[in-house]
Amino acid sequence: MNIVEIPSLVDMHVHLREVGYEYKETIETGLNSAYKGGFGAVCAMPNTNPICDNPQTLNIILDKAKGHKCHLYQVCAVTKNLNTDELVDFETLKNSGAIAFSNDGLPILNHSVFYNALKSENLILSHCEDETKEVKWQIDIFEELTREGKTPRLHFCHISKKASLDLIRAAKNRGLKITCESAPHYFTFTKENVTDNGIYKMNPPLGTKEDREAVIDAILDSTIDVIATDHAPHSVEEKLLPYKDSPNGIVGLEFAFSLTYEKFGLDKTLELMAYNPRKILGIKNDTKVKFDLDKTWIVKGENLLSKCKVTAYEAMELKGVRIDD
Repeated sequence: MNIVEIPSLVDMHVHLREVGYEYKETIETGLNSAYKGGFGAVCAMPNTNPICDNPQTLNIILDKAKGHKCHLYQVCAVTKNLNTDELVDFETLKNSGAIAFSNDGLPILNHSVFYNALKSENLILSHCEDETKEVKWQIDIFEELTREGKTPRLHFCHISKKASLDLIRAAKNRGLKITCESAPHYFTFTKENVTDNGIYKMNPPLGTKEDREAVIDAILDSTIDVIATDHAPHSVEEKLLPYKDSPNGIVGLEFAFSLTYEKFGLDKTLELMAYNPRKILGIKNDTKVKFDLDKTWIVKGENLLSKCKVTAYEAMELKGVRIDD
């Protein structure tokens, strides 16, 4: 046994599906899964149904999460309904409890809209799909606003490609205060793992071996600030559809600590999954969690607390188990 007490983990990027898609996940099952994985807080994305772009939906979600041992911080949409060019009322949503803003699920492609969102100086979590192309022009806009004397706040979600990381590293070297995250599946798998069904289907899609190595290098040199899970559950039936018909998404809350710890060690894991997320989000959340770092376990989808019982990590042996007092 090698038991340590550490700050609880903070996941900056999860999809809890409620409201609207409770057959995939609920706030309760998602937070239970997070708690089991060592998380004291998660940031839920706004692509619910209805979209979390208004105080009413935000309050419903926050009320459902009250009292859970894992705290839910809700991210609200940047634009109304995610698919318009009309910015949400940032101030009202912040006053109602929004932690940040993201159009996760649909990228912002209108440069003017993105400029005005960053100009608001709220924390924008950018979901890029044509990843490298969008990272490039969004960094350009960030740099433009910085020259204008603004203090934009930009965090890139789920970065997965070498070319994107090269751009982010160069921007940081120029002194731009941007941050980014990747996810365990991007330092674990490549597109060679993809099967005929949707188990390994996610967005951005898995990259090449060169991309995976670039993610690892970027974690080691701190180009990547955060490991998030992009926990995106679906029903078993959906994930087992043929690849082209299956929805994007992979579950990760119960494996993320073990995967990151085994690859990068405890100190780096805490930097990526505890300290940096708190710093970027501006939260305290000083809860603690205990792990037995030497205890091993076998991943079995049927044992997950998430509603999604299909996992790309099935049958993998992992090290590091959360223990309760």
